Amino acid sequence: MLTDMTSIEESRRVPLILFTPASTADTITLIILLCLSVIWHTRRWTWDKPNPYSYVWYERPQMKDGGASACEKQSRDIAEALVKAGKRIVIFWGSQSGTSERLAYRLGRDLRLRLGLESLTVDLSDYDAETIARLSNDHIAIFLLSTYGEGDPSDNAVGLWDWLKKLDVPLHSLNYLLFGLGNSNYVHYNRVADVVHSALESAGAQQLLDVGRADDAHGATDEHFLRWKEDVICFLKQRLNLEEVEQEETPTFSVTKIESSNTQAVKLGQPVASQIRSIGKSALCSPTKPLPVVAARELFDDSQSQNCLHLEVNLSEHPEIVYKTGDHLGVWPMNPDREIDRLVNTLALMDTRHTPISITSDDPSVKIDIPSPTTLDALFRHYLEICGAVPRDTIQNLVAFAPTSTAKAFLQSLAKDQSNYARLAARKYLTLGRILELASAADGSNKAWAPKLTLAHVLDLLPRTQPRYYSVSSSSVTSPRSAHLTLLVSPTLLIEPDETIPGLTTTYLQNLTRSRLQLQNKDQSKGSELSFQMDGPANLLAGGKIFAFTRRSKFKLPTQSTTALIMVAAGTGIAPFRAFLYERCRLKEMGREVGDMILFFGCQHPNRDFIYRDELIELERKLEGRLRIMIAFSRVVSGTKVYVQHKLCEHGDEVTKMLDDGASLYICGRSSMAREVTVAARSAFSKHRKTSAEEAEEYVNRLKRTHRWQEDVWG
Repeated sequence: MLTDMTSIEESRRVPLILFTPASTADTITLIILLCLSVIWHTRRWTWDKPNPYSYVWYERPQMKDGGASACEKQSRDIAEALVKAGKRIVIFWGSQSGTSERLAYRLGRDLRLRLGLESLTVDLSDYDAETIARLSNDHIAIFLLSTYGEGDPSDNAVGLWDWLKKLDVPLHSLNYLLFGLGNSNYVHYNRVADVVHSALESAGAQQLLDVGRADDAHGATDEHFLRWKEDVICFLKQRLNLEEVEQEETPTFSVTKIESSNTQAVKLGQPVASQIRSIGKSALCSPTKPLPVVAARELFDDSQSQNCLHLEVNLSEHPEIVYKTGDHLGVWPMNPDREIDRLVNTLALMDTRHTPISITSDDPSVKIDIPSPTTLDALFRHYLEICGAVPRDTIQNLVAFAPTSTAKAFLQSLAKDQSNYARLAARKYLTLGRILELASAADGSNKAWAPKLTLAHVLDLLPRTQPRYYSVSSSSVTSPRSAHLTLLVSPTLLIEPDETIPGLTTTYLQNLTRSRLQLQNKDQSKGSELSFQMDGPANLLAGGKIFAFTRRSKFKLPTQSTTALIMVAAGTGIAPFRAFLYERCRLKEMGREVGDMILFFGCQHPNRDFIYRDELIELERKLEGRLRIMIAFSRVVSGTKVYVQHKLCEHGDEVTKMLDDGASLYICGRSSMAREVTVAARSAFSKHRKTSAEEAEEYVNRLKRTHRWQEDVWG
């Protein structure tokens, strides 16, 4: 027994003997390994500190800028919130660009003013979707849902989408109304509304009215919403036995002058995270920073009527701002001086333009979505969309504030008659300030709208400023600290001479490049007559800077550089493909194998708008046969228009073979172009694969499901 115990003890000592250093070299090796272990385990406090801004990617927007405490106390149970607020109607909005949100608040306002019905208008991401099942039969849920991309829900509607896909509880007590926002130029027109409706119906929810659908293909969203909203109001009058009465105009917000001892607390135009509507699972944004535009040039050979700008934005001062090839840059616009002055003067607010003001709400269920404290000038310059065309129902809301009977009649003629409104909109640029001017000048009196129309009422009438997104046209491999943008500056011409609707952000950027950088050689255009406060709030933008941030995109190159690419673009849609080609070219220079590539590019004329021509020719040379460029010129021969879809059909056999061999296809440009390309591709697949139209469509759908068909489209 003793022998056995001795053996056991010896066996326990064996590992220690094995690890005892036998030489000086062993000792040094052991010390090095120990040091490496210490360095690795302390990396988070020494050399590999986490990105201090990474939390922004996962933080809910409303948890910033003073909203944290409110959100910590707010229940995420919508049924509980309705009971607590003493309201029967909840209006949910799911919005990517802010349109659904704007319409949701307009609906809630009209229910209050016309029917005396108080409602709760909420961001879908503010509440847990499963609590919708707890709404009682006395409640009515109204959904306004946007569809974007490949039939995807908006980022703030993903929770509802995921819940409905795995719904396993009956919804017999849920009464709902649904309005979808989409664009029929897209293949999946209003898919989100259709899927949500089908899921709710299958679960036994009670549909109160037919699903309303807006089609923005021809800019008809507001008119379609107006018709659906009237149906909703008529239905609610009957169901709830209500009479429509003219309620007193009570603004949602209160605006008070303040004597601020802390001037740093006053927001003078700096963007805040809670303004961005698209932070979510699929759109991860960096912080907004003032970034310098360090280079600019005109891309059109003939820029008499239009301009196309190439800008380079330097990211070097802010290491927390990074991008990957295919991502977007979000740019915050600025309203021009002329429109700000017009609105300030019409409202007789000149003397209080720079006075600090506080914006509050008496209703705790209303989320304040404007930075406060601020000033009137900052509101009109940075935080409110004062340059957008005013829709008819907003004009109707102005009737109650008309300074004269003639002004009232003028407004009513536009609000009640769509044809009158359409005729005027074809002639005039109808911003809020211009509508107020036209109405007060109807009898020649030019009477001021104050004091009846207050700033608090204006906050109810105008949407909030949102950033504009542009595809980055540089590669993060070749230009990691410089994001390039490709912008078309093309004002909309109206019937009356010299009447145009300028693009807000592109005109601002054009003015910035002219005033700060002096565009090189080819700029022949007369330029914009608009002026902007280029130095920005507190001179934060001095020296040619813009407020901007990066946003992650799904439009990405394949992981394998050997994957073949088919790229289809028209106009500025070439932006991400310029980035793709520069990246592939660099990989080839590094000795990596790259796949074959075809670029189908559409423009009007080789001597007018063939942008990046010299760069593309040089890239084609450097890629040594791996890249072929097919140009579709639509204005070369009179009467003959060749578009990218025609070129794709012309090379349909080759495109089909490349896709069968594993290539990926990308489309970037206007949605109408993408729709035509999709139709042409299906036809080519059917012809060259000798299949039916249905099988060709399924082939396209399969490519999309496996992410081998990607689109980045707009409009």
